[in-house]
Amino acid sequence: MGPLGTAIAVSGFCGLTLTPFLPFPSAASWPYILASVAIHQVYFVTVCLGYRFGDLSQVYPIQRGIAPLLVAAGAYLFIGETLNHQGVAAVVAISIAILSLAGGGGPNRNYRAVSIAFFTGVLIALYTIVDGQGGRVSGNVFAYIAWISALEALPFTFLVLYLTRNVPLREKRAHIASGVIGGVFAFLAYGMVIWAMAITPLTYVSALRETSVVLAAWIGSRHFGEPFGSRRIAAAVFVAFGVVLLQASRSL
Repeated sequence: MGPLGTAIAVSGFCGLTLTPFLPFPSAASWPYILASVAIHQVYFVTVCLGYRFGDLSQVYPIQRGIAPLLVAAGAYLFIGETLNHQGVAAVVAISIAILSLAGGGGPNRNYRAVSIAFFTGVLIALYTIVDGQGGRVSGNVFAYIAWISALEALPFTFLVLYLTRNVPLREKRAHIASGVIGGVFAFLAYGMVIWAMAITPLTYVSALRETSVVLAAWIGSRHFGEPFGSRRIAAAVFVAFGVVLLQASRSL
């Protein structure tokens, strides 16, 4: 949890430093802020567990690939956003690719990692829908971004500090540089996602965001030596094809 804990703390600090310069989010947005903070605490834990028990090239594409499907369903049920026929076809393509990723491994299949990845995908979809709506009703989407970044960092940061209290200081220092860089990029990246969702249908933003599954599969198989590399890369590319098809359906 070292680099992740540092990254979350840094992301929270970035948000905290901006709050004095931004208006206070509207009262209507605070139920969304509190819900997002709660969901993110569980999400942070399941991300750690997923990578503890499974491979990056399998876990990441599943948890990220399933999220656009659930966001599409949630946006339809709770917000009234709809998909055309091409969008539905894209959802089917993503589903097939996800099943392929989940099924890799034969008799040694890691069911625990796959289950955690699917659950993490549900959490990603939940906080995506919550933050999409929260940013829209906040009165100032940048204030919303700053406050959720600051608040969601507190509980998990303290949890990491407690769990790593006996870890030697030299080991903690080894994670500082990567954690700081990751935290700054995480704050900027998710801030842009929330801003985009405030002005664009949630499904399209979520779909475009998850094209990162291709890069994760490639890194896991080529740099970490994880098994079933070719199959996972092929499935991840199919996921990316589906999300691009979903994104393109917006113009039809």
